[in-house]
Amino acid sequence: MRTKIEATWIVGHERGQHTLLRDAEVVFDGNRILHVGRGFEGRVDRVIDAKGKLVSPGFLDTHVHSGHRASHRLITDTGRPMYYGQPFLEISVPKEGKVVKGDPRYLKHGDAGSAAAFELNADFTVAELIRNGVTTFVEYGSQLSVQDALLAEVVRLGSRAYLAPGYDCGRWVADESGRLKRIRSDALGREGLKTALAWIDKNDGAADGRVRGILVPREVETSSVELLQATVRAADERKLPMATHAAYSVIEFYEVVKEHMKTPIELLDDLGMLRPTLNIGHGNFISDNPKLMGSAGVSVSHCPINIVRRARTLDHWQRYRDAGVNVCLGSDTYPRDMIMNMRTASYLGKIQAHTYLAATAADVFRAATLGGAISVARDDLGRLAPGALADIIIVDLSGRNTLRYGPVRDPVKSVVECGVGDDVDTVIVDGKTVMEGGVIPGVDFAELRAQAQAAAEQIWDTLADWDPLGRTHEQACPWSYPIPE
Repeated sequence: MRTKIEATWIVGHERGQHTLLRDAEVVFDGNRILHVGRGFEGRVDRVIDAKGKLVSPGFLDTHVHSGHRASHRLITDTGRPMYYGQPFLEISVPKEGKVVKGDPRYLKHGDAGSAAAFELNADFTVAELIRNGVTTFVEYGSQLSVQDALLAEVVRLGSRAYLAPGYDCGRWVADESGRLKRIRSDALGREGLKTALAWIDKNDGAADGRVRGILVPREVETSSVELLQATVRAADERKLPMATHAAYSVIEFYEVVKEHMKTPIELLDDLGMLRPTLNIGHGNFISDNPKLMGSAGVSVSHCPINIVRRARTLDHWQRYRDAGVNVCLGSDTYPRDMIMNMRTASYLGKIQAHTYLAATAADVFRAATLGGAISVARDDLGRLAPGALADIIIVDLSGRNTLRYGPVRDPVKSVVECGVGDDVDTVIVDGKTVMEGGVIPGVDFAELRAQAQAAAEQIWDTLADWDPLGRTHEQACPWSYPIPE
């Protein structure tokens, strides 16, 4: 079916860069864009009225951890200083022999309620991403069962995703005194890579091509050199993108330097991993390596909201871009709102560079679209141009019965400065409308919120069972204000 979108504003594409068109049209036939511009005279089967709205390529979220993220609610405005703000050490490191209740990375088939938990986490994740205008996402290395659940939801709801089980050589646990301890198993890493490759062999190209594989050794410090080398060989042989957390933590940085006498970035360079299709999670502890990253055109998935909550950010955006680093954007945990992440990235980029000319609206919008497409080697995503896939969003610039937007002169600047994910009205993926008027067929947001709340309260109530210090949730994360008895 051939569809025409008539819009007041369109983010077009020309010579590798976005353009801005006024009072123009996007026409797509099936799952491919046919025309972007004015004066289309061919026949169409359907017309979408986007007057007063912005038509844009769908966002690419390049750093997603599946789940409703209940455990992350325990690290708001709190944490142990010895972890230098690294959040996962607070809520993902259990007592040795215990698991983090409700965390999709630790759930196992056969556990009580595990099937329902996997389904809830996947449903919440994919629905939230679509609601916020994300048409393609990269899941950052959760286990096999999580990927299977996400695959089912991507098929059901019509999203596009890069999936595959992550792997490593042993993660952190806590000893009897609550101290960090890592259980090292190189065999675990080798088996994990085999599992990932088998999953990719089975599922790459699923959902009419909307699902693609990606290799994710979860963190540099939890992966052996041999495992990273095997990952590079597999990526080269199969032409797969890669992702890993690197240069993201003071502790990780120290562990890598101690073991290898190299920074995490230098280690990845020695292994031949640095390239545009290596997605480095965070990459904000890079020492003096921006030129090393930039010469390889490596991609960094910057998750501005997630890390600013932990008092960190890139130092700084303009330095990375000037060096040649491809900066893309991820939500990481919550909220999965790419418009809010663009605004946060822009504001922090200006502060860090000490100039209001850095991290412009155009820069961060590019990161959320073209930057993400580069990281997975796609020239048919992140842009509205003839031949590209019809992954399109329509953003309502009215503020939905508010005065939030005020007068709109430049719609991209208005969206970045004033917008939120709820302003996304329509989402089209692969030429099919998966959300219209803020409604996703088959998703009851109220019911989904209720299910997530019930699951979260169970996790909070059982924190002492696995927390290394045996804390209750009130002790780990005190209430903002006292609650009278």
